[in-house]
Amino acid sequence: MIKGYQTKILALYDRVREEEESDFRKRKTHIEKTHPEIIELDRKIGKLCIELSISALKSINNRDEYLHDLREKIVDLRVKKSELLVSNGFDMEYLNLHYRCNKCRDTGFIGTTKCSCFKQKVIDVYYTGSELRGMLKTHNFDNFKMDYYPSRKSEHASGSPKKNMEKILSTSMNFLKNFNDSDENLLFYGGPGTGKTFLSHCITKELMDKGFFVVYRTAEELIKGLKEVRFNGDSSLEELLINCDLLIIDDLGTEQISDFTKMEMFNLLNTKLLKQKKMLVSTNLTLENLLNTYSERITSRLLGNFTACKFFCDDIRIKKNLSK
Repeated sequence: MIKGYQTKILALYDRVREEEESDFRKRKTHIEKTHPEIIELDRKIGKLCIELSISALKSINNRDEYLHDLREKIVDLRVKKSELLVSNGFDMEYLNLHYRCNKCRDTGFIGTTKCSCFKQKVIDVYYTGSELRGMLKTHNFDNFKMDYYPSRKSEHASGSPKKNMEKILSTSMNFLKNFNDSDENLLFYGGPGTGKTFLSHCITKELMDKGFFVVYRTAEELIKGLKEVRFNGDSSLEELLINCDLLIIDDLGTEQISDFTKMEMFNLLNTKLLKQKKMLVSTNLTLENLLNTYSERITSRLLGNFTACKFFCDDIRIKKNLSK
């Protein structure tokens, strides 16, 4: 999904296995020093397991009975080992190698299929040290303040900014609640400083905390990325943009507009819609300006396949600066 991501993630799994194997050796050494009788039982179990494996391939008289007796001995020894561990204050699994993911045994793969834990490691690698991860420490729903949206009716829109924002928050919460079961996309539009980017960050954090892979790009950054895909064949970046759980395109309309950018933007939007991959687009442009700026193919998808949320209030950034 990102260049070098798989190498980094497999290195993470290698480190996890090394740490767990190291802890296992330390636990075993501790038991050897304090309760050697438990280790002796463990060795007997190991020898019988090897014998069972070899005997399964040998021709033996009364083979079934012999294998049954071996299995019974192994079970009895395991029970004794567990009883000794527990009676001495240890967990029954104390002498077993532990896995942080039991499904893939810390390899990242179940057969040839990526384990569910692999995706979380992609997220961790992708966002480690990123500017966005730092911003999400403050840009989240815990710090979302309705105080910036007055209750008085706006001169430029029906209803008050506060009532309007309550509706947008409700739409956003439903978007999050139904994220797995809906193909809804969101379009945030309105003047600068009205909270579009902040709310986009809040949604990003909620989804990332739940293990979803969110890719956040300004429109300008996105166009640079699409040029990399088109002219340098960056297939890993293309996969990232298309197959992430949510692509957020911020500040649509600030990128350099050309026939190329319009074509690439349309191709991306259309591909993601066909694949039912969710998007959130924010812009300072009015709907009329959107129609005048972009091709009909782009605007028909933005207005036809996205839930449009209009933001309006006085510039919050200016309010914050004046209050300092």
